[in-house]
Amino acid sequence: MTKKIAVYPGSFDPITFGHLDIINRALKIFDEVIIAVARNERKSPLFSVDERVELIKSVIKDSDRARVDTFDGLLVDYARSCRAQAIVRGLRAISDFEYELQMAQINRGISREVETVFLMTSVFYSFLSSSIVKEVYSLQGPIDGLVPPLVKKALDDKFKK
Repeated sequence: MTKKIAVYPGSFDPITFGHLDIINRALKIFDEVIIAVARNERKSPLFSVDERVELIKSVIKDSDRARVDTFDGLLVDYARSCRAQAIVRGLRAISDFEYELQMAQINRGISREVETVFLMTSVFYSFLSSSIVKEVYSLQGPIDGLVPPLVKKALDDKFKK
């Protein structure tokens, strides 16, 4: 039987409980989930690619079916190179859906062998994004329920608090 592999791409700058929710739910559907950190420096990330990879590895260390990798170029090409059958995307709101639908259609046009699977975020995380975490943190707001303690410590270290 073919192993069901999914790629969950993103910038993960930083990884949040919302991301982890999607990863854990995807692991209920797929045999393996590859968390693929995009090497997109145009976004001016707070954490380097290597820092993001290390944070994710630390946070998912107890899962033997999830792994972390990086990619650049076309996501669908990366997914094919991993022999993934699916790309997993989390949807928070209708605004996410419009963009994600366009990307899924483009990916489908490039490769019919890789499906896009949308998972609706849990209600509690429907507002959560890495950008929100960084903004709240920069304004000295509480982020304890938004990111794992390890990520909060990395933010503390990054901002020298």
